[in-house]
Amino acid sequence: MGTTRSEIVDATLAVLDEHGLDGVTMRAVAARLGVQHNTVRWHASSKGRLLELASDELLAHCLDEPLPEAFPDRLRELSRRCRTALLSHRDAARMVAGVFAAEPHTLRYADTVIATLLAAGHSPRTAAWTHWSIFYLTLGLTQEQQAAQETAPALHPDQAPAADYPALAEVLPYVGPDSFDQRFEFALGLIIAGLSRAEGSVGPGADTGAGAGSDGDVGSVPAG
Repeated sequence: MGTTRSEIVDATLAVLDEHGLDGVTMRAVAARLGVQHNTVRWHASSKGRLLELASDELLAHCLDEPLPEAFPDRLRELSRRCRTALLSHRDAARMVAGVFAAEPHTLRYADTVIATLLAAGHSPRTAAWTHWSIFYLTLGLTQEQQAAQETAPALHPDQAPAADYPALAEVLPYVGPDSFDQRFEFALGLIIAGLSRAEGSVGPGADTGAGAGSDGDVGSVPAG
């Protein structure tokens, strides 16, 4: 029996865990499986395509368990599951941030998040942009967290002495490597708390008519 796409994706994630994103290559995946390079290429025509498939697989199980019915508990749980999925593999957030995975698992997750917001009475524009905001928050904070696991924290007390940077020095205890969970929940809470105000707010220069900024047409919603 030939090598399946699922096996290719699983091997890609295994290489990611072992060597990090920079170590993921078509040849490394082939070597992991003990197959020829062309076997991998049959299922994924390029490294970029390989990373798209692997990124999509990360979100494959976000909807496996029942979700809360009430809003915003349902939105919070979806966001937490996405973050947990990204944290489950080394460099996963950086991988996902570098691709546009318009694939079934990713699209289903996005559709569920947006449907949750629409069902809560939010406009299409607010639903789409809230999904973007939470997903980009999750990607950014998770990238920082995963980088901190590989290296020292980005900012040390001796880099921001109180004499020179008094405000930074005061908040350093709240931005260390042990505060990622709290920072995520805080930022997610801010986004949710601002939803009612967002309904009446369009940024400077945005089209409030029937164009891309209107509630009736949100343009293309990214898969992630």
